[in-house]
Amino acid sequence: MAASSETLALSKWGVISITLTLATLSVSTAIYVYSWTKKSRQVNLKLQQLEVSLKACSDKCAAERQGRIRAQQDLRKALLQSKSEKSEWTSYPMSPIATIQSCFSTRNGAPRQPLLVPLARATLVFDSAQAPPASLEGLEEYSHCWILYVFHLNTDLEKLWKHPSRSKFKAKVRVPRLKGEKKGVFATRSPHRPCPIGLTVAKVEEVKGNMVQLSGIDLVDGTPVLDIKPYLPYCDNIEGAKVPKWVEVDDLISVASVNFADGFFTSLTDCWTNLERKSLYGSPNEFKNLIRQVLSWDIRSVSQRNAPHDSQLIQQNGSTINNSDVSNHPEDESNESSMDLSSNGDKIYHLILEGLNVAYKIDCESNVYVHTVTSSNAVRRYPTDPQLNVV
Repeated sequence: MAASSETLALSKWGVISITLTLATLSVSTAIYVYSWTKKSRQVNLKLQQLEVSLKACSDKCAAERQGRIRAQQDLRKALLQSKSEKSEWTSYPMSPIATIQSCFSTRNGAPRQPLLVPLARATLVFDSAQAPPASLEGLEEYSHCWILYVFHLNTDLEKLWKHPSRSKFKAKVRVPRLKGEKKGVFATRSPHRPCPIGLTVAKVEEVKGNMVQLSGIDLVDGTPVLDIKPYLPYCDNIEGAKVPKWVEVDDLISVASVNFADGFFTSLTDCWTNLERKSLYGSPNEFKNLIRQVLSWDIRSVSQRNAPHDSQLIQQNGSTINNSDVSNHPEDESNESSMDLSSNGDKIYHLILEGLNVAYKIDCESNVYVHTVTSSNAVRRYPTDPQLNVV
């Protein structure tokens, strides 16, 4: 009987113990749930506060941006109104971002179109202050690029920009493929335009730092560049594009052959000693191939090609020139070759490449004969020239 009482008492205490344990667990669970719920509410409140703050910042930025846009618009209107008495057109001043260091020391000899001379090389040197090297990242992935530049050697630039009404802009220009016949300037690629901006395409050989190595160029040394853009074949190459018949005629500006005198390579090798370190070319033979490619097109002006072979000669500035070669047409100036007279009466023309003077003649059947190469007084700029870092 006593044992049964003890067993019953133990059972009651076990039940009480289990009950107390469960109660303790319930209280702990309730406390944990309450704490978690409180923290969750605090986190949600913090998120709501951050969202409100972020929206306020976004609204502030948008308002500031709208304010800047309105200020810029008001400024343009004010500038336009201040100039309304002088002109009904507004202007957009632009500064060059880069300079071309080209194998063509002068305008004469530079191809009339890009890619006609594959060996024509140049270095495009960017002003790091306006276009840091990072802006060129990815350009090396393209094979070609478009280049927008200024025809900075046009003789009518000052009048064109400072006194447009007195610039005597010509609506028609002489076309080489039409033997000097005139066409509207906007139907040609003449450098003499109301806005002297040029567009060309070149092959991208290498991108290094703030410089881009190019080939197939048609730009003269020192050309200021306004912008470059990658060439995109899927949209830039227009299938079925139409051009006038006279554009397709190449035989009028191509030559029959290019021949070199026996002693030419020797004279080139002698000149190469001073040129080698600064040249865009690796050897005299490669430079000779450049000369061949350049002279495979008749680089003379229209007036020079149309001049009689026995034209009267006059003396000017100590050198002999052809009177009929003095062009009165600005569209002819860019390819006006310097010329003198040999001892046997032949006209000798001069091509300046990388500061070297290449003397040649061309007969009535368009055969070119290259005679000598000598050092020239033409100014030549190289990558080590500090002027190239300031455009």
